[in-house]
Amino acid sequence: MSALQLHANAAATLERWHQLVAARDFGPLPELLHPAAVFRSPMAFRPYEGAPMVALILNTVIKVFEDFAYHRQLVAADGLNVVLEFSARVGDRQLKGIDMIRFDEAGRIIDFEVMIRPLSGLQALGEEMGRRLAPFLTAKSR
Repeated sequence: MSALQLHANAAATLERWHQLVAARDFGPLPELLHPAAVFRSPMAFRPYEGAPMVALILNTVIKVFEDFAYHRQLVAADGLNVVLEFSARVGDRQLKGIDMIRFDEAGRIIDFEVMIRPLSGLQALGEEMGRRLAPFLTAKSR
């Protein structure tokens, strides 16, 4: 049985993604995102749309997570979808989760969905993300 592989452009983007995560610096993230990228949060019913919003959320969450590490990578047969298993801590709450990332043919991230467990870890993350993003979201709604 052969291992599934990512499309070459998606693999290059994913390699760059891992470099940004390791550096905990998402400044260059917008160049990896499709302009119509979507972020699907484990805390929100509706997805967040557009590269600027996706970049804002991911820039914030990388600062909230402590002891963040990826453990496994699963690639879909189409070569344009990957699932990354991770663990992290928010304050005294441990959590595990997955990032489900879909790439376009050019290798840009078009869809980024996160699932997290346990509920106590998700709640801690949601509270801290809300605290950090509230000033931006309030200003944006005006």
